[in-house]
Amino acid sequence: MTDNALPPCPECSGVYAYEMGALLVCPECGHEWPLAAAPEAGDAPAERVIKDAVGNVLADGDTVTVVKGLKVKGHPTGIKAGTKVRNIRLVDGVDGHDIDCKIDGFGSMQLKSSVVRKG
Repeated sequence: MTDNALPPCPECSGVYAYEMGALLVCPECGHEWPLAAAPEAGDAPAERVIKDAVGNVLADGDTVTVVKGLKVKGHPTGIKAGTKVRNIRLVDGVDGHDIDCKIDGFGSMQLKSSVVRKG
């Protein structure tokens, strides 16, 4: 990319952004962002798609089934395979946990979509 083709800073709209390896850097505010994620003019933000263990697309309010036994820290027994979880909520969780839910007997917790199946 040439200097005049670099996008402005998404934080402060500064026009003096420069490349540093795989990042773009704004010298005005110090913000850094990936070169590949540089927004192009007219691009809409990408919609997040979360899929279960077999590839079905999940949505808020779905009912899912746990497909493998899960250990729960601080609980003598874990969550058994086949446990139904109702009314899930999709979130940007930590460490790959992208489902927020309540499980009977365990309370509120986050699960990874790779350990559940829709239905």
